[in-house]
Amino acid sequence: MNLTETWESFLDLLSNEEAINFVYKQSITGIPFLYITTNPTESKGTIEASIKLLAAKVMRGKRLQMEYSFVRNDGNLLVYRVRFLVPQEKMFCCGNLCPDCIRFRN
Repeated sequence: MNLTETWESFLDLLSNEEAINFVYKQSITGIPFLYITTNPTESKGTIEASIKLLAAKVMRGKRLQMEYSFVRNDGNLLVYRVRFLVPQEKMFCCGNLCPDCIRFRN
């Protein structure tokens, strides 16, 4: 499972939505943020429904969960924190020399 490919597919699907003019992802301190510029007539609820629907399409057949939260808006720009998570797997090294440490993955 490759999260980079998942993100690319997700961003491609979002950019093809009629309600969205422009979308890009930016990671700040390792946390991915989604910047979405919408049409002036679109509501925040419509955009969030699109995020959920398209994330479900991208995650189909993979062991992933999507977590998102609204951060802020500025006119037609909406900012969300979006993460694709693998359930029950470590996301970082805790420094305890665990046998299933993420440092030992290829």
